[in-house]
Amino acid sequence: MTAYDPNNIFAKILRGEFPCHKVYEDEHVFAFLDIMPRVPGHTLVIPKAPARNILDITPDDYAHVARGAKKIAMAAMKAFNADGITVQQFNEAAGGQVVFHLHMHVMPRHDGVAMLPPASRKEDVKVLEENATKLIAALKAG
Repeated sequence: MTAYDPNNIFAKILRGEFPCHKVYEDEHVFAFLDIMPRVPGHTLVIPKAPARNILDITPDDYAHVARGAKKIAMAAMKAFNADGITVQQFNEAAGGQVVFHLHMHVMPRHDGVAMLPPASRKEDVKVLEENATKLIAALKAG
């Protein structure tokens, strides 16, 4: 397996070298909106620990990511009045991974509404700001 690259875009986001629409952070994980969302509210949850994917992350760090994804999922259900949630996590190029820093996609879903294809369009910054505000409010409300 290829070694973790500390210059991947998510590592740069963690270091504050690249902007994002942060919605949640604790000592172990960081969550932000996908700039090319497949659905409104599409959020990425990443570990602060350097991990390429499930194949090299420690079980404890992976558990932190899973807990963060659950927290985001619960808030997204409320914030986006969702009917369900899709959670995805890809590993290595053959498994569909594009950015090689482990991340979970948390996507609020609505009955009868299909997801956009991956990386099909960049969302308007104002829409991302509005969606971040909704999600942060739902997280604070518990």
